[in-house]
Amino acid sequence: MPLNKTKNKSQLWFDLKRDRYLYLLALPGLVFFLIFKYVPMWGVVIAFQNYSPYMGVFQSEWVGFEHFSAFFSNPDFLILFRNTMAINLMSLILFFPLPILLSLLLNEVRSEAYKRIVQSIVYMPHFLSWVIIAGLTFLLFAKGEGLVNHLLEEGGFERMDFLTNPSGFWFMLTVQTIWKEAGWGTIIFLAAIAGVDPQLYEAARMDGAGRIRQMWHVTLPAIRNVIVILLILRLGHMMDVGFEQVFLMYNGAVSEVAEVFDTYVYRIGIQQGQFSFSTAAGLFKSLVGLLLVVGANKLAKKMGEGGVY
Repeated sequence: MPLNKTKNKSQLWFDLKRDRYLYLLALPGLVFFLIFKYVPMWGVVIAFQNYSPYMGVFQSEWVGFEHFSAFFSNPDFLILFRNTMAINLMSLILFFPLPILLSLLLNEVRSEAYKRIVQSIVYMPHFLSWVIIAGLTFLLFAKGEGLVNHLLEEGGFERMDFLTNPSGFWFMLTVQTIWKEAGWGTIIFLAAIAGVDPQLYEAARMDGAGRIRQMWHVTLPAIRNVIVILLILRLGHMMDVGFEQVFLMYNGAVSEVAEVFDTYVYRIGIQQGQFSFSTAAGLFKSLVGLLLVVGANKLAKKMGEGGVY
């Protein structure tokens, strides 16, 4: 047994020395995750305390699951859960398939110059901040000065309340996400498609398959594992909507459908100073995401897919 330990240790040092430059390349990312992801996990302990900034973590009163009980019994909980899940389900249904479809279409473009131009155009919105996206939305859809309402009025139609209509708020958020991130989401799928064996396409063509048949019977099965992995990871964010996007589009008229866990934690924790209560809400959200990832990964493995781990 000691001999095996010595051998494994020697092999570890040999690997570290051989691949030292690769590890050095990964070091900034590891340090980032250590400082900004793992070290702050210690802060979740205040969810079980009546935390006071003046007394600190070690002297604040320990109350156990009191804040969780108060959070689940709060009438706001069901509203937050409904809004968060509805927005994410709409995004999952309408947004998630679009990068896959767009990747398939880009892969069929034979002109490399045209393909690069299209890719650059659909990538660009990703680099715009949500502040700019929200500003553009107001300029286009505001009832008083919005371009769309001006066009509707010129066409003889009545102006519409796009920004203050609760029934269309979730759809507007989804459209914003699609416009901003659909192009950027194609990067991974295009990389996966590039790794498909060209001989599979040749064999399909010899069997008389057209381009649509090749996409359906060759390309999609070849990237199915990538799709499953990204879907599992996406399920882990089902309780995350994106604070900045919702916060910028938030207004009193849509508050009933716009309040989500992220904005609630900000309002209760930062604005009202209820640090322990808001931490309990945030911890619940994280635990639900973890359970969704674990459950989806097990389901994927039972169905014969690779899964995340």
